[in-house]
Amino acid sequence: MPRRRLIVANWKMHKTTAEARALVRALLADPSWQHPDVDVVLAPPFTALAAVSDELRGNPKLAYGAQTMHWANAGAYTGEISAPMLVELGCRYVILGHSERRAACGETDAEINKKVASALQHGLTPVIAVGETLEEHKAGLAKSRVREQLRAALDGFDDAARARCVLAYEPIWAIGTGFAEDPASANDVMGTMRSCAPGLRDVRILYGGSMKPTNVAELAAQPNVDGGLVGGASLDAQTFAELIRSAHPKVATA
Repeated sequence: MPRRRLIVANWKMHKTTAEARALVRALLADPSWQHPDVDVVLAPPFTALAAVSDELRGNPKLAYGAQTMHWANAGAYTGEISAPMLVELGCRYVILGHSERRAACGETDAEINKKVASALQHGLTPVIAVGETLEEHKAGLAKSRVREQLRAALDGFDDAARARCVLAYEPIWAIGTGFAEDPASANDVMGTMRSCAPGLRDVRILYGGSMKPTNVAELAAQPNVDGGLVGGASLDAQTFAELIRSAHPKVATA
């Protein structure tokens, strides 16, 4: 059975509560992006999660999740958010290991592993992001780097647990630059991700790194690319709707 497409909108530190409500309402007012074989997830900042939850109550067209979380259920972790808190708000997904969190917040592979464990324990789907720097890319180390990160993130989990994850390949040098990885090259690296550990054969793998309406179709046509982890192109309802439409699976013709 073909894997369902998945588009995850990472709003990063954008959108006030009012702006988040407006974007969700604009998306829901435009049904043209909806497709039975494409799942769409919004990941707003923590402050807008309750508002997004309120806007989407009872609506199956959009799911939502968080951009990160702590591995502990509760405790003296000032400024952090736990999996039970996200579940209470109706979150179904959480992005873990984004390169900006690794670089700016010092997140380690070991910490990401603990976060994945907590997410799975509480029924959240972790979207595990991995990727290489420009220097690593130029040195031909993309495959070895993502393999190392993924194996660390998934260490200690059985095949069934790994199968519940979503993976995301984000070449760090492409994030926010407007320069996406060549689709065939991205597909090659993502094939390495799919085969780097047991239980990943049927998981969905997303491409992240300057995905936009003009390149999503070519990227999504690759056999290992099941959708996208989208940053800037998800901040405008019209642009994001166009991107999702461009990612729709093509109907085969005789």
